[in-house]
Amino acid sequence: MTTQDTCRSCIDCGRKACQKSNESLYPEYCLTKNASKEQLTQTRETYMEEYNNEVMVQTAKIQSKYYEKLTRVEETILFAKEMGAKKIGIATCTALLKESITLAKILRAHGFQVFSACCKVGAIDKREIGIPEQYIKHGPNICNPILQAQILNEEKNDLNIVMGLCVGHDVLFHQYIEGPTTTMVVKDRVTGHNPAAPLYTSHSFYKKLLNEE
Repeated sequence: MTTQDTCRSCIDCGRKACQKSNESLYPEYCLTKNASKEQLTQTRETYMEEYNNEVMVQTAKIQSKYYEKLTRVEETILFAKEMGAKKIGIATCTALLKESITLAKILRAHGFQVFSACCKVGAIDKREIGIPEQYIKHGPNICNPILQAQILNEEKNDLNIVMGLCVGHDVLFHQYIEGPTTTMVVKDRVTGHNPAAPLYTSHSFYKKLLNEE
Protein backbone atom coordinates (compact mmCIF):
# COMPACT_ATOMS: atom_id res chain seq x y z
CA MET A 1 0.00 0.00 0.00
CA THR A 2 1.42 3.39 -0.97
CA THR A 3 1.51 6.52 1.15
CA GLN A 4 -1.13 8.03 -1.14
CA ASP A 5 -3.49 5.12 -0.44
CA THR A 6 -3.29 5.72 3.32
CA CYS A 7 -3.65 9.51 3.09
CA ARG A 8 -6.82 10.01 1.10
CA SER A 9 -9.02 13.01 1.77
CA CYS A 10 -11.44 15.44 0.11
CA ILE A 11 -9.24 15.91 -2.96
CA ASP A 12 -9.51 12.16 -3.64
CA CYS A 13 -13.31 12.27 -3.51
CA GLY A 14 -14.64 15.29 -5.38
CA ARG A 15 -18.28 14.18 -4.94
CA LYS A 16 -19.22 17.13 -2.74
CA ALA A 17 -21.77 14.88 -1.02
CA CYS A 18 -21.20 16.80 2.21
CA GLN A 19 -22.82 19.87 0.66
CA LYS A 20 -26.22 18.22 0.95
CA SER A 21 -25.48 15.56 3.60
CA ASN A 22 -25.82 12.75 1.06
CA GLU A 23 -24.38 10.07 3.31
CA SER A 24 -24.84 7.30 0.74
CA LEU A 25 -22.08 8.91 -1.35
CA TYR A 26 -19.56 9.30 1.47
CA PRO A 27 -16.45 7.19 0.73
CA GLU A 28 -14.90 5.13 3.51
CA TYR A 29 -12.19 7.71 4.06
CA CYS A 30 -14.68 10.61 4.15
CA LEU A 31 -13.66 13.24 6.71
CA THR A 32 -17.29 14.00 7.50
CA LYS A 33 -18.13 10.34 7.97
CA ASN A 34 -15.13 9.78 10.21
CA ALA A 35 -15.37 12.97 12.28
CA SER A 36 -16.01 12.16 15.92
CA LYS A 37 -19.11 13.35 17.75
CA GLU A 38 -16.79 15.25 20.07
CA GLN A 39 -15.19 17.11 17.14
CA LEU A 40 -18.54 18.06 15.66
CA THR A 41 -19.93 19.16 19.01
CA GLN A 42 -16.87 21.26 19.77
CA THR A 43 -16.98 22.84 16.32
CA ARG A 44 -20.65 23.80 16.68
CA GLU A 45 -19.96 25.28 20.11
CA THR A 46 -17.04 27.29 18.74
CA TYR A 47 -19.24 28.72 15.99
CA MET A 48 -21.66 29.89 18.68
CA GLU A 49 -18.99 32.12 20.25
CA GLU A 50 -20.04 35.71 19.67
CA TYR A 51 -17.42 36.88 17.14
CA ASN A 52 -17.27 33.59 15.23
CA ASN A 53 -21.05 33.50 14.99
CA GLU A 54 -21.22 37.07 13.74
CA VAL A 55 -18.67 36.31 11.00
CA MET A 56 -20.63 33.27 9.85
CA VAL A 57 -23.99 35.06 9.92
CA GLN A 58 -22.75 38.11 8.01
CA THR A 59 -20.94 35.94 5.46
CA ALA A 60 -24.11 33.93 4.88
CA LYS A 61 -26.10 37.15 4.57
CA ILE A 62 -23.74 38.53 1.92
CA GLN A 63 -23.66 35.25 0.01
CA SER A 64 -27.45 34.90 0.02
CA LYS A 65 -27.98 38.40 -1.36
CA TYR A 66 -24.97 39.03 -3.57
CA TYR A 67 -23.45 35.70 -4.65
CA GLU A 68 -21.84 36.16 -8.09
CA LYS A 69 -23.04 39.78 -8.12
CA LEU A 70 -20.32 41.61 -6.20
CA THR A 71 -16.57 41.78 -6.75
CA ARG A 72 -14.12 40.80 -4.02
CA VAL A 73 -13.54 44.50 -3.27
CA GLU A 74 -17.27 45.11 -2.88
CA GLU A 75 -17.76 42.01 -0.74
CA THR A 76 -14.92 43.07 1.55
CA ILE A 77 -16.38 46.55 1.99
CA LEU A 78 -19.82 45.13 2.75
CA PHE A 79 -18.43 42.53 5.16
CA ALA A 80 -16.40 45.18 7.00
CA LYS A 81 -19.47 47.40 7.36
CA GLU A 82 -21.69 44.56 8.53
CA MET A 83 -19.07 43.62 11.13
CA GLY A 84 -18.94 47.20 12.37
CA ALA A 85 -15.33 47.75 11.34
CA LYS A 86 -14.05 51.32 11.48
CA LYS A 87 -10.34 50.92 10.82
CA ILE A 88 -8.76 48.69 8.16
CA GLY A 89 -5.11 47.75 7.85
CA ILE A 90 -3.41 46.88 4.56
CA ALA A 91 -0.31 44.67 4.38
CA THR A 92 0.98 45.37 0.91
CA CYS A 93 3.86 44.30 -1.28
CA THR A 94 5.65 47.30 -2.77
CA ALA A 95 5.00 45.75 -6.19
CA LEU A 96 1.28 46.28 -5.55
CA LEU A 97 1.59 49.64 -3.82
CA LYS A 98 -0.26 51.38 -6.65
CA GLU A 99 -3.17 48.95 -6.30
CA SER A 100 -3.10 49.34 -2.52
CA ILE A 101 -3.26 53.13 -2.84
CA THR A 102 -6.33 52.73 -5.02
CA LEU A 103 -7.88 50.30 -2.54
CA ALA A 104 -7.22 52.76 0.30
CA LYS A 105 -8.98 55.53 -1.64
CA ILE A 106 -11.99 53.28 -2.17
CA LEU A 107 -12.10 52.23 1.48
CA ARG A 108 -11.80 55.85 2.66
CA ALA A 109 -14.59 56.84 0.29
CA HIS A 110 -16.73 54.35 2.20
CA GLY A 111 -15.88 55.93 5.54
CA PHE A 112 -13.11 53.66 6.80
CA GLN A 113 -9.87 54.72 8.42
CA VAL A 114 -7.01 53.01 6.58
CA PHE A 115 -3.49 52.25 7.81
CA SER A 116 -0.90 50.40 5.73
CA ALA A 117 2.49 48.78 6.18
CA CYS A 118 4.49 47.88 3.06
CA CYS A 119 6.75 44.85 2.82
CA LYS A 120 10.03 46.81 2.85
CA VAL A 121 9.24 48.56 6.14
CA GLY A 122 12.31 48.73 8.40
CA ALA A 123 14.74 48.71 5.46
CA ILE A 124 16.69 45.71 6.80
CA ASP A 125 19.55 44.55 4.58
CA LYS A 126 19.27 40.93 3.44
CA ARG A 127 22.83 40.26 4.61
CA GLU A 128 21.85 41.17 8.17
CA ILE A 129 19.67 38.08 8.47
CA GLY A 130 22.08 35.74 6.72
CA ILE A 131 20.68 35.59 3.19
CA PRO A 132 23.51 34.33 0.92
CA GLU A 133 24.95 36.78 -1.57
CA GLN A 134 23.81 34.71 -4.58
CA TYR A 135 20.19 35.15 -3.51
CA ILE A 136 20.35 38.92 -3.16
CA LYS A 137 18.43 40.17 -6.16
CA HIS A 138 15.66 42.71 -6.77
CA GLY A 139 17.04 45.16 -4.21
CA PRO A 140 19.21 44.83 -1.09
CA ASN A 141 16.48 44.93 1.58
CA ILE A 142 14.29 42.09 2.81
CA CYS A 143 10.55 41.87 2.62
CA ASN A 144 9.62 42.20 6.29
CA PRO A 145 6.33 40.38 6.97
CA ILE A 146 7.02 40.01 10.70
CA LEU A 147 7.41 43.76 11.23
CA GLN A 148 4.41 44.39 8.96
CA ALA A 149 2.31 42.18 11.23
CA GLN A 150 3.69 43.74 14.40
CA ILE A 151 2.95 47.27 13.19
CA LEU A 152 -0.58 46.36 12.15
CA ASN A 153 -1.09 44.61 15.50
CA GLU A 154 -0.15 47.85 17.29
CA GLU A 155 -2.75 49.74 15.26
CA LYS A 156 -5.49 47.37 16.50
CA ASN A 157 -7.29 47.41 13.17
CA ASP A 158 -10.78 45.95 13.01
CA LEU A 159 -9.84 44.12 9.81
CA ASN A 160 -6.58 43.57 7.93
CA ILE A 161 -6.23 43.02 4.18
CA VAL A 162 -3.30 41.23 2.51
CA MET A 163 -2.24 42.67 -0.83
CA GLY A 164 0.16 40.45 -2.75
CA LEU A 165 2.72 39.23 -0.21
CA CYS A 166 5.22 36.74 -1.63
CA VAL A 167 4.87 33.00 -1.06
CA GLY A 168 6.66 32.35 2.21
CA HIS A 169 6.44 35.94 3.37
CA ASP A 170 2.67 35.52 3.61
CA VAL A 171 3.26 32.44 5.78
CA LEU A 172 5.20 34.52 8.31
CA PHE A 173 2.71 37.38 8.13
CA HIS A 174 -0.21 35.10 8.99
CA GLN A 175 1.86 33.51 11.74
CA TYR A 176 2.37 36.86 13.47
CA ILE A 177 -0.77 38.86 12.68
CA GLU A 178 -3.23 38.94 15.56
CA GLY A 179 -6.37 40.59 14.21
CA PRO A 180 -9.02 39.43 11.73
CA THR A 181 -7.38 39.14 8.31
CA THR A 182 -8.57 38.53 4.77
CA THR A 183 -6.77 38.39 1.42
CA MET A 184 -7.55 40.68 -1.50
CA VAL A 185 -4.69 39.84 -3.89
CA VAL A 186 -2.49 36.73 -4.11
CA LYS A 187 0.75 37.52 -5.91
CA ASP A 188 1.47 35.78 -9.19
CA ARG A 189 3.60 37.96 -11.44
CA VAL A 190 3.37 35.56 -14.39
CA THR A 191 -0.43 35.41 -14.57
CA GLY A 192 -1.24 38.98 -13.56
CA HIS A 193 -2.00 37.84 -10.00
CA ASN A 194 -4.43 35.12 -11.05
CA PRO A 195 -2.88 31.99 -9.50
CA ALA A 196 -5.85 29.88 -10.56
CA ALA A 197 -4.92 30.28 -14.24
CA PRO A 198 -2.47 27.33 -14.29
CA LEU A 199 -5.15 25.15 -12.68
CA TYR A 200 -7.72 26.05 -15.33
CA THR A 201 -5.18 25.44 -18.12
CA SER A 202 -3.45 22.35 -16.69
CA HIS A 203 -4.90 20.34 -19.60
CA SER A 204 -3.30 22.66 -22.15
CA PHE A 205 -0.78 25.46 -21.70
CA TYR A 206 0.24 24.45 -18.17
CA LYS A 207 0.13 20.69 -18.78
CA LYS A 208 3.83 20.71 -17.94
CA LEU A 209 2.89 21.11 -14.27
CA LEU A 210 1.58 17.54 -14.23
CA ASN A 211 4.88 16.10 -15.36
CA GLU A 212 6.97 14.56 -12.60
CA GLU A 213 10.35 16.18 -12.12
